[in-house]
Amino acid sequence: MFFVIRVRGTTGVNRDIADTLKMLRLHRINHGVLVDKNPNFEGMLQKAKDYITWGEIDSDNLAKIISKRGEFVGGKRVTDETLTENTDYSSIDDLANALISGEVKATDIGMKPVFRLHPPRKGYEGIRYSIKEGGSLGYRGESIKDLTERMC
Repeated sequence: MFFVIRVRGTTGVNRDIADTLKMLRLHRINHGVLVDKNPNFEGMLQKAKDYITWGEIDSDNLAKIISKRGEFVGGKRVTDETLTENTDYSSIDDLANALISGEVKATDIGMKPVFRLHPPRKGYEGIRYSIKEGGSLGYRGESIKDLTERMC
């Protein structure tokens, strides 16, 4: 499972890339989504690599994101109490494990699929360069955890 964050805005974006970002539900800067690992999504990520960053996320980090930034449709925050009332899951950790394993999708339980994150503390490394060049764009791998910690 990948966690994808939009880093750059819409100014000067090619129409094909803008459509790809819409399909990924990344409409604004600092929005994050969960994406399955399959060739279709990997192709979309490669196409939009100059505007996003992504990497593999584990269940602990996802649970932290859900507890701090997760919302149900209607604006209600995701807590253990609201999960037990509205879903079959008893805690945020159980939900995070189910999302990572692919048992359930966020929209199936009434949770918004997009996480509206804060800008990262201490800022991005640079929004015009890839990770390999010392910037923030492209595939991060396991270091997406560090960025999401700074953005929650």
